[in-house]
Formats: sequence, structure tokens, C-alpha cells
Amino acid sequence: MRITIINQFYAPDISPTAHLSASLAEGLAANGHRITVITSRGGYVEASKVETATGENPRIVRVWTPRLGKKTIIKRCIDYSSFYLGAAHRMVQLPPQDVIISLTTPPYIAWTSVLHRALHSRTKLVLWNMDCYPDAVERAGIMKKNGAMSRFMRLLNRALFRRLDHLICLDHAMAGLLLNQYASPNRPPPTSVIPNWEKASFFTPAATALPAWEDAQQPPLAGQFIVLYLGNAGFGHHFGTIIEAAGRLRDRGVVFLFVGGGKAWDDLKNIRAREGLDNLILHGYMQNKQDTIRIMAAADCALITLRDDMAGVMSPSKLHANLAMGLPVLYVGPVGSNVDEAIQRFGCGLSVREGDLDSVVGFIESAMADPDRWKAMKTAARHAFETAYCDEKTLPRFERVIASLFEHQT
Repeated sequence: MRITIINQFYAPDISPTAHLSASLAEGLAANGHRITVITSRGGYVEASKVETATGENPRIVRVWTPRLGKKTIIKRCIDYSSFYLGAAHRMVQLPPQDVIISLTTPPYIAWTSVLHRALHSRTKLVLWNMDCYPDAVERAGIMKKNGAMSRFMRLLNRALFRRLDHLICLDHAMAGLLLNQYASPNRPPPTSVIPNWEKASFFTPAATALPAWEDAQQPPLAGQFIVLYLGNAGFGHHFGTIIEAAGRLRDRGVVFLFVGGGKAWDDLKNIRAREGLDNLILHGYMQNKQDTIRIMAAADCALITLRDDMAGVMSPSKLHANLAMGLPVLYVGPVGSNVDEAIQRFGCGLSVREGDLDSVVGFIESAMADPDRWKAMKTAARHAFETAYCDEKTLPRFERVIASLFEHQT
């Protein structure tokens, strides 16, 4: 089949959706499909490097964008707009496609696939939903709830959902949120819940034995129990309970290492200085995924947080790499998220609600006091990855979705 995947970012960019898009594209190509990827020349962060060369299969088509970055809403919107225009132009030029799989970066980029189907009516449209708009910006306080703009965005969603042939969500909370708001009672789109993943070939068991990150061999990390937060610290996350835990565990051999960036980064820096939290360490994004693996190899525990009102709206993507590296997960957030589901199913960490400081501290203290129990939890984390969150388990589910689109077609 001829299949197009559209997303603003693509490997080797560091964004999670870039690597997920690449994994899907390469997996489908390996199974004999002819894959085209429509993406941009820009990166998730300004320093990201992207390749401009194209291959035969998958064929990567990179659209020009000004690469202004994410520091302001205006700069982000300009990058979004230029990608919309470039992607739309490429979509109408494509030969007839059997399937178009659209992600949600930027929001509503799936409408460019609708343009293609206006010219080629047999094309099937799949929305691979990563983020929910306008819910995300409403709950972050960026947009007025039920204001004119959010009503318009929901109108676009309802119109888009009437045109979908299949909806893919990251967890059941997300599927419920979207279907309840936008699905037509007479024709709800067939829906699958497929979690995000990492490549099994990249995260082999030997990856955990890589030489640890050099900084982990020096103060203030050397000899400490490292709780690692990896990736974006944005408006969908909270850190109040973690800051309190850092204070309580100060001088107890525990450090909280944040590697990434995001809207909350400056706040974390200010809190660290104001509270004198020397065990709160901040480090910028790593540009090389191999370096990211080495950081995880040096950690003892993964930290993931999610605001209570973001259940179903966001699905933390840092979960899968942490599980691949056998890191037990400390999750502070609402029930029903992809992270909570993983912990409840596999026993690979602790899921607690915001404000439960005693449970957070107790979990870390227990890990330090009982190495055998912690080793068993690390084994459970790796088992979760191999069972449900690697490409070997998820890519066949995409193949089944694609096959289902043509089951009743003569």
C-alpha cells in the first residue's frame, strides 16, 4: 500500500513524536508498504539538527519552516503556519495514497490529509492522536475555556472526526475524552488504543550496561540515589510534591536530576536557589539519544508527573524509554493515565496522587533500604517494556488497523 505519515518532527530530531514517526515509517516500509513522510526541516528545540536528504522507502519530504523555536507563542505559531502551508502544498501534489496517518503536531495538521482525499476519494484517513486541543491549552490557562476560539477549535474537531476512518489514542482516558466530545452518535470512528513505544533493537538488555554518563561519576551525582526526570517540564506537569520530597531527603543521599527543558524550567531554577536544594540538579536537553541512554543507565528511578486535569489530554511519552532501561517509575499524577495503567498492570513502580508526600519519600527510602525488592521492580519494568511498550508489540497493531480499513472493500 501507499501510506503517508505527516508530523512536524522526524528523526533524528529529539522529540518523541519524531522517533515514533520514524519507527512506524520504517516498520511499515520493512513490511512492503511504500511510505512517504511529510515533515519539516525544523526541530523540537532550536539546537536540533535535522537531515535534508531523502531516501527511497521511506521517502522523507521536508517542508521549509523558519525554525523560530518554541520560546514564544508567536514564534511557535509562525512555525506552525508555515508547516501547514507547506504540508498542504505537498499533500495535494502526492499521487493517490491508500492511507494517510496524521499526528497532532501541529494541531489540526490532519486537515491537510482531508485536502488529499478531496482529490482522491478512496484514501483512508487515520488520526494518531498525541495531544488534545483545545483541552490542553484551556486547562493550562492559555486559552479561555469555552471561549470563541475554543468553540471554533471544537467545531473543527467535530468536522474532522466525521471524516476519519480510524482513531488511534494513547490510553483509554484519551479515547473517552475525544469520543465523548467529537464522535457522531450515528457514526463514531473505529478506535484503537495503542500506547507509544521505543525500539527493542535500540534498547537491548546490553544497553543498561553502557558506560554511565560521565557527570554521574562526579559530585553532586556520584554515589547518590538518582531520581531522573527526563524530557519536557511543561504546563501539563506539576512538581510541588517532588520539591517537598527533595527538601525532606536533603542530605540523605538522594538527588533529583532533571534533564530537559520547558515552561517550568525557570521556576525549578528559582525554587532550587530560593530553597537551597542542592540535591535538585538541572541539565539541558541531550542532543544524542545514545547520551540519553547513558543518563538513564546512571539513574536508579524514573520520575513522571502529570497534572490531575491532564488525564486523557496528555500521555507522558517518557514512560517507555524508562521501562526499556529497567527503571522503576515514580508517578505523581491522576489515575487512568498511560503511566498509571502501566504501573497497575505490571507492578513496575508507584502511582500516587499529588500531595502524597509520605508515599513518595517512603518509596525512595524503601528502594535504598531493600536492594532485592528494588531489583525485582527493575525486572518488572523491563518486562513491561518487552510485553507492551516496544515496537515488536505495537507495530503489528498498526498493521491490523491498516488492514481493517479495507476489510469490507470489494
